[in-house]
Amino acid sequence: MSEAVVDSHAHSAVKQPAESPVTPESWGKLGMWVFLAGDAMSFGGLLAGYGAMRASSPDWPNPLEALGIELTAFMTFLLIVSSFTMVKALSAAKHSDLPNFRKYLLLTIIGGTIFLGLQAYEWTHLTHIGMTMSGNPWGAPLFGTTFYILTGFHGCHVFGGVVYLTCVLFTGMNGRFLGENSSPVEIVGLYWHFVDLVWILVFTFVYLL
Repeated sequence: MSEAVVDSHAHSAVKQPAESPVTPESWGKLGMWVFLAGDAMSFGGLLAGYGAMRASSPDWPNPLEALGIELTAFMTFLLIVSSFTMVKALSAAKHSDLPNFRKYLLLTIIGGTIFLGLQAYEWTHLTHIGMTMSGNPWGAPLFGTTFYILTGFHGCHVFGGVVYLTCVLFTGMNGRFLGENSSPVEIVGLYWHFVDLVWILVFTFVYLL
């Protein structure tokens, strides 16, 4: 009897292995946040460089007159709408609503693709009127340099986001990312919202101010 009691106490004294509070899903989110933090510094450096060059140039052209506003305002609206459809896609995934998950994620992809097409059209138009990386019709040669670097860097992120979203859509077509498995949708949503937020900053600094 005493041996049984001793064995019982010895067994209870053995510590059970603690479960790690960090899951694969949280590691994925943490990794995305770290990536976005580094990317935010890259965009911040580019915007700071743009501001410094613009402030030191006496003949910097008025962006509203040189670049126009109608097309880019629509592009901005398009990305804002795509953020909304991304939210709806994530909500559908969490509620195991496969048809709406497919529909809203596809709409997000379409929005990003149209944005890239409009940006290509804008660049083509600007190069035809003489705006290049090294010169433009309005003076301040660095105006074209900073414009193409900033908008091009963002455009690369949009392209990467469209590819990322497409991979998530095709991988999750059979319901793989529904319910408790919706973390990959949430992670790609973080990236897409970041891309949209950065464009609002680029649009404000480059086109409006």
